[in-house]
Amino acid sequence: MQRVIVIGGGPAGMMAAAAAAENGGRVTLLEKKEKPGKKLKLTGKGRCNITSARERENFISGYAGNGRFLYSALNEFSNRDVIAFFNRQGLATVVERGQRVFPASNRAEDVVAVLYKNMLDHGVEVICSSRVEGIKIADARVVGIKMEKVLMPCQAAIIATGGMSYPGTGSTGDGYAWAQAAGHHLVEPRPGLVPLVVRDEWVKRLQGLSLKNVRVRACRLNGGKINEDFGEMLFTHFGVSGPIILSLSRDIGEVLYQQREPVRLLIDLKPALSEEILDERLQRDLFKYSRRQFKNSLDDLLPQKLIPIIVELSGVDGSKESNQVNRTERRRLLELLKGMELTVTGTRPLAEAIVTAGGVDVKEINPQTMESKLVKGLYFAGEIIDVDGYTGGFNLQAAFSTGYLAGKSAAGR
Repeated sequence: MQRVIVIGGGPAGMMAAAAAAENGGRVTLLEKKEKPGKKLKLTGKGRCNITSARERENFISGYAGNGRFLYSALNEFSNRDVIAFFNRQGLATVVERGQRVFPASNRAEDVVAVLYKNMLDHGVEVICSSRVEGIKIADARVVGIKMEKVLMPCQAAIIATGGMSYPGTGSTGDGYAWAQAAGHHLVEPRPGLVPLVVRDEWVKRLQGLSLKNVRVRACRLNGGKINEDFGEMLFTHFGVSGPIILSLSRDIGEVLYQQREPVRLLIDLKPALSEEILDERLQRDLFKYSRRQFKNSLDDLLPQKLIPIIVELSGVDGSKESNQVNRTERRRLLELLKGMELTVTGTRPLAEAIVTAGGVDVKEINPQTMESKLVKGLYFAGEIIDVDGYTGGFNLQAAFSTGYLAGKSAAGR
């Protein structure tokens, strides 16, 4: 019977351990925190976006980095398989806007409970509060796991320690050092899905304001489009956050990281209205409140907190009567509503990111097994691999798929 040790009790690690045991392995999972699944309980604001219900043919487009590496893993354990797995375990799921799949209970801890029970049901030994010091390799083959003054012998080891985001949950990058010690190269870890820092001082006055049903376009300074998204965003004391900002942050971060130049954000506050229709709407509102000051005539159009900023950025005298706003001024206001501009200068730290981009180079991992191409018996699963997705359940799907494939492969070596 193959002795398999899984390091890390996140979604990838728990799935890997159960899969290895189900396929005949004698499995131990080592978790350095007091309980497995600590980070998983925080995902999706405590609701846990398990996966995406997107169709198979365009699922890979949900990954910003190295999505093609996942073809074999997704074929082995697809999003449909993940949904079926949780349903079989008694956890009902629901599909929400954007094809996001959540537990019907809206409780991430229920997802953790299913994964944990699945391990125990397959006979996995779980050891928590255990600190791994390294992996012992002899003749390019795994022979054991180094603990404090103890060597745990094994024929296969699966590193599923995650990235470096939310370090308080245990993701402190330990696995990177072990991978490098085994001869692997790292693609520099950096924030994946993360709030953005902006240069514009007026943003601080909007702290806490959430905008729904807006379209945000990210562009290079030369005007080249990076990406765009539609949905909800949030202003913070440092810049912007919220679902569509997090989704865009992966591609924006690449430009900031590679080209070392700021990025422009253009916010369309009224994406459902064409410029012509919005102009007609503006004229009606200005006529309706013709005896009011301009700064008091936009209540029907914008959130109260945003109005002083829009008036200021438009350059229109806020104290003039609305019926005195001329065509040129109205045009400036129109352009502002369809493209309020922010300048992004950076991201929040990696510790605040939802996921880590970068990690163990996929060129050195066999995509059909998740085994290292350099060391026999060494496998990788989850966020430690240089694969990351957009928001919507793609990162957890990658964890489940690579974990399942790594566990099955490790048990059957």
